[in-house]
Amino acid sequence: MNAIERWNRLEVRSGEWRLCLAANRWGARRAIVTFFRLVSRAGDGVFWYSLMAALAVLGGSRGAQAALHMAVVGTIALLLYRSLKKHTRRPRPYRAHRGIVAHIPPLDEFSFPSGHTLHAVSFSLVAIAYFPTLALILVPFTLLVAASRVVLGLHFPSDVLAAGVIGSALAGVSLWLVPGVSLLPPI
Repeated sequence: MNAIERWNRLEVRSGEWRLCLAANRWGARRAIVTFFRLVSRAGDGVFWYSLMAALAVLGGSRGAQAALHMAVVGTIALLLYRSLKKHTRRPRPYRAHRGIVAHIPPLDEFSFPSGHTLHAVSFSLVAIAYFPTLALILVPFTLLVAASRVVLGLHFPSDVLAAGVIGSALAGVSLWLVPGVSLLPPI
């Protein structure tokens, strides 16, 4: 049994494709799909690069450190998710199941894990560790990016959940390696 057949059996057994189909159909309304397309496009990098530039310019030395930290984590996240996609080769929902529509073209061929979500989670956690008040903007945006990937028919929910776990672990390890920066309040 090849990797694609294993993924399809997992999706059918878990019923995950039904959740993906329901989200995709809900998101087919013009206003909803337009909103999630915009969120997804912002999550392609524009939002994150703008945030890094703003932190570097406006945040003093701590902002410059945060921007550099985000850039390093982003590079590692990119290499990690590309490697995982290459090895897992999970087909995207719209390719694997009739009825699921890709509302925007994907950036690459495979589904697992969601690169948008992985980057959004890791970038958000690093930025919030430096500037906790950014959580008010970054947490909702990150959740919307993750949801957009399922609603737009590009990822299964497990792709997004796994990317969230991977992004959290990556950010956590990176924060552990940098002295004086933490998501936890000082004791």
